Amino acid sequence: MPFGRSILLAAARSKRLNDFALRSAFVKRATRKFMPGEHATDALDAGAVIAASGRGLIFTQLGEAITSADTAVAVRDHYLRFFDQIRAMGLPAHVSVKPTQLGLDLSIDECERHLLTLASKAEETGSALWLDMEDSSYVDRTLDLYVSLLRHHPSTGVALQAYLRRTPDDLARLMPLKPVIRLVKGAYDEPKQVAFEKKSDTDRAYYALASQLLDVARTEGCSPVFGTHDLALITRIAQRAAASGVGKDKYQIHMLYGIRDTAQRRLVADGHIVKTLVSYGAAWYRWYMRRLAERPANVLFVFKSLLG
Repeated sequence: MPFGRSILLAAARSKRLNDFALRSAFVKRATRKFMPGEHATDALDAGAVIAASGRGLIFTQLGEAITSADTAVAVRDHYLRFFDQIRAMGLPAHVSVKPTQLGLDLSIDECERHLLTLASKAEETGSALWLDMEDSSYVDRTLDLYVSLLRHHPSTGVALQAYLRRTPDDLARLMPLKPVIRLVKGAYDEPKQVAFEKKSDTDRAYYALASQLLDVARTEGCSPVFGTHDLALITRIAQRAAASGVGKDKYQIHMLYGIRDTAQRRLVADGHIVKTLVSYGAAWYRWYMRRLAERPANVLFVFKSLLG
């Protein structure tokens, strides 16, 4: 693993640094690169501006690995209200959640009940629910939850991580179910026997998986989403889709708020379906460090923007 990325991922695990960052006004200002604010209203206001540019939206309240059943209920209830807010504002938006936000570490059955409630609410409000993928120790349980949700709520989506060596098998398991898949590269610190260490290996795996998704999407056997800021990779995937007769309406491109905004707009102008992931919430530290670790050069960019 590149040295800069390993340092940032190690920092993401530090409780001391987490506590310091949450108290630091300077560090909080730095997060504005990747998130509009800590409150739901911040995210919704930013989302309205993005939607006006022709993009769709994915909202997520930051947080993971909760240790209280009451907190899981509070997260569920927050999202139930949030779906109503999306509908009231007329935003073309979905919601993405981490299963550990809804108590996966406490009870998979209770977590499933919360997810089913949210998936029903999503459909009721004209939206959809996404399951984020967390580190490799959660993959089996997350996929089990997804398969259960898909039986009743076929619009529900799940993220798969290209850098995990197991992902081709996971994709093969899901394909008969006509899944909605967001393919990402992966941002957690994983051992080398679990995940590819080299970016080039991850890129090759990503393109191979993307090609499989496009092949099945041609006959509407899945709904692929490509979650990456790698413009060269997006170009290759778009070329592969065109050569295979897969229209731009058969797949989507998802990117994060604040990253490659000009490119996002250009992709919309070129006829692609683009959605911007807008994150908010007070539990931003670990998420933020993983975003920096995805591209350590962003650290320099953030400091330059802060210093004018």
